[in-house]
Amino acid sequence: MRLARIVAAGCVLALAGVLAWRLTHQPKTITKAVSKNRIVPAPNFTLPRLDTKGKLTLASLRGKAVVLNFWQSDCQPCKQEMPRLEAGSKRWAGKNVVIVGVDMLDTRGAGEAFRRRYGATYPMVFDELGDTVQPYNVYNTPETFFVDRRGRIVRHVLGPVSTKVLDAYIQTALAT
Repeated sequence: MRLARIVAAGCVLALAGVLAWRLTHQPKTITKAVSKNRIVPAPNFTLPRLDTKGKLTLASLRGKAVVLNFWQSDCQPCKQEMPRLEAGSKRWAGKNVVIVGVDMLDTRGAGEAFRRRYGATYPMVFDELGDTVQPYNVYNTPETFFVDRRGRIVRHVLGPVSTKVLDAYIQTALAT
């Protein structure tokens, strides 16, 4: 019994050490750079489509402004935001703008049901394992990145995006 307590305490100390190291040795993140008005390259991804068959890569959208929205089916703010994104997708259709939804750390069935329930018609991809989480430093949903036509992140919104901010940041992405 005493040995088990010693081992458990050692494990807790080891985990605390790893956490402390991780917090003090964080690389400069995309969100920190963008918050300081720096323009940084958007990490590429290739993910399976949620709205149709096949895969989508961010690189395939080069030449268009991209609104990259990270969401989850159980996220209440995501549910409130989805109609604004759908309306924005229609409003900006044909203007070299594409909105892409990234369903992250979810089940495919839940993501598909969410998409159908809210009538989303814009491209959506499925990131079951969270492969895009670390490169984009996404830990909360919704989170939205605005990518210019050259593939650089020019703006970032943590939390639900309003129609006014959506349109303003799309214009910023088109102008850079």
